[in-house]
Amino acid sequence: MRPLRGREELDLFTRLPYGLNAELADDLATGRRRPEWMWVALRGDRLVARAAWWSRPGGGAPLVLDVLDIEDDVPEPGPDRLDIAERLLRTALAAMVGDGAQPPDYSRFVPPDWREDALPRRIVEDRMAVLERTGARLFVERLRLEWRPGTPVPGPGGRLAFRPPHDSGELVSLMTSAMDGTLDAHGRADLTRMSPRDAALKHYEEELALYSSPRDWWRVATLPQGEPVGFVLPAHNGYNPIIAYIAVLPGHRGNGYIDGLLAEGTRVLAEQDVPRIRASTDLGNVPMANAFRRAGYVNFEREINMTWN
Repeated sequence: MRPLRGREELDLFTRLPYGLNAELADDLATGRRRPEWMWVALRGDRLVARAAWWSRPGGGAPLVLDVLDIEDDVPEPGPDRLDIAERLLRTALAAMVGDGAQPPDYSRFVPPDWREDALPRRIVEDRMAVLERTGARLFVERLRLEWRPGTPVPGPGGRLAFRPPHDSGELVSLMTSAMDGTLDAHGRADLTRMSPRDAALKHYEEELALYSSPRDWWRVATLPQGEPVGFVLPAHNGYNPIIAYIAVLPGHRGNGYIDGLLAEGTRVLAEQDVPRIRASTDLGNVPMANAFRRAGYVNFEREINMTWN
């Protein structure tokens, strides 16, 4: 059990299949990953388990554990498969995080119907079981959504006007207001540890402000007299065009404004001739999921988030 010795061992690491394999080389080149954050368990020269962490380009510490794999396609999986993966994860965490420190959260992309077929279900539940052995718990399951070219985008409805935020201060203020009554699990967790403004500022500084895509894509929605009712932040996260954040302010919820906001954000990105637009929302955030469905977004995957918090 050891980390990779260098980028030249990437072929070894990718012997186990997962959708992120195609991104690993570029992630290493851009500093989102490091060989010392990519661990393997070998039996002879056979890869039997692996784990890897991700960060933003140039990040000094890993932010998320997003690869944890075990040999799945063997005729008769041995009873020690989960034991090996657990040992690998504990060994890597001890080296990377140290005793007593909270590990980065876990994320895995899974099929939208993963519970319905025996093999995908076993693959997901085996990895969750390994994490649970080390003290992690399920935090939230999320829908991963995609808009594809050719899907109609509604034109401006006339109920709302749109403009870019005046500055970061206005946007953080609007984000602070949107924290009231949020259905987002990450936002609700932040509110147990900090004030709404601190939670909004953290989200802005640690994610939104780091996107290199143009800030003039961002939109504040207002009523005809100029009162803000919500905002939508189209962006590019280095992998895909995305709807990074969308919210209706508390005093204006329930009036159908979410559809106009999502249409505007989708239109901004569609005008860039993008091959797709990605978005995500919590499985339990039914109003937001329904808005994406009405806008023609397809649920192509889900995401499992687990935490040691």
